[in-house]
Amino acid sequence: MERRQFLEAAGALLGVSAAWRAESPPPLPDPKLRQRDPEQYWKRIREEQFLLPNWRAFLNNGSLGVAPKLVVKAVADYLASSAALEMDYYPRWGYETLDEFRQELAAFFGCRKDELAITHNATEAMSMIAAGLDLKPGDEIVITDQEHPSGRGCWQMKAARHGLTLREIPIPLPPESPEQLAELLIRSLGPKTRVLSFSGITSPTGLVMPVREICTAARAKGVITVVDGAHMHGQIDFRISDLNCDYLAGSPHKWMFAPAGSGLLYIREENLEKLWPTIISGGWNETKLKAARFMNVGTNNRAIVEGMMAGLRFYQQLGPEAVRDRMHQLARYLRSRAAECPHVELLTPEDDRMYAALVTIRFKQDDLKKFHELLQAKRVWCFQSKQVRLAVHVHTRPQDIDLYFDLLREALG
Repeated sequence: MERRQFLEAAGALLGVSAAWRAESPPPLPDPKLRQRDPEQYWKRIREEQFLLPNWRAFLNNGSLGVAPKLVVKAVADYLASSAALEMDYYPRWGYETLDEFRQELAAFFGCRKDELAITHNATEAMSMIAAGLDLKPGDEIVITDQEHPSGRGCWQMKAARHGLTLREIPIPLPPESPEQLAELLIRSLGPKTRVLSFSGITSPTGLVMPVREICTAARAKGVITVVDGAHMHGQIDFRISDLNCDYLAGSPHKWMFAPAGSGLLYIREENLEKLWPTIISGGWNETKLKAARFMNVGTNNRAIVEGMMAGLRFYQQLGPEAVRDRMHQLARYLRSRAAECPHVELLTPEDDRMYAALVTIRFKQDDLKKFHELLQAKRVWCFQSKQVRLAVHVHTRPQDIDLYFDLLREALG
């Protein structure tokens, strides 16, 4: 099979059109267009850089992000190259330290290369942290009631297996201020608290937590801090080393344009030899490998890592500040539409410091069947429940937001 034929076959497996694959997507529009006509600029970004069809309104980026054409191409190209054994090294990861990639990631995320490991997702990273910490019966773990199931389940199992106490702190919705959230978590730390685990941006509601303030206070009390950062990378501006956390889990597939199966694990340098590896292969006890020893997990698909790096470079090419500004502009617009709607209650506070690209609403009535049917008919992809987290990104169009609330008015009056 020729290389191009293989690329087409790989693309078919990925469920994407082969039409674009012979060539790279066009260059990005001139940034001057973004200044002159931002709506036209972002419209071209969606149409030229993504595979999203015009009929799809996608408002669930918080669950799984959309990979741009360059990322899909990077994955497909690497699959083809590895099948042809065009390289002189094993085309995989799972035993390799991938130093160049980790250096590039660390430079962007604001930490040392040796503190960063590549994983499959934040769930895996959170489980590795929870399973690898030395805790003894009677020790207490504190989490919030706004944790993702992966950020709660890993501690539930740890507590059940080792006789630990797990305490859950309720978060007010909507909260009054970042200061209120920081005070709430800091005040919850007691003499038996060994671990404080919380989300940097909460998964159910999209609240941006004051991570640095919380972690700094917890460290002063001798408490280990674990941050579920699945929603942080790409959505807000931060450097990991500035957060003062001990551990952090990341999922760049949500907001950083990476393909599914991309994750990160940060281990503060002083903790590198304290955390036990969970998945064991050769080199598990070679502490000189630093964070890379947590990547010895067996043969894995390096094409996904190639795609993650392509996503990082695409994000940088667009401009991190431009991307974050656009997402937040759309989120503010979404929030304003929700504030005008008599059928919903806003759980996202008005304070710009407390949300980025996620807005959460709760419906005041239970019967939403007609609304959900309309969403399905109009190809609007979002959560369909009484409490809904709506997510926007640079490929989101204002008309997608309008369509959601127009259908809501049609269904509920």
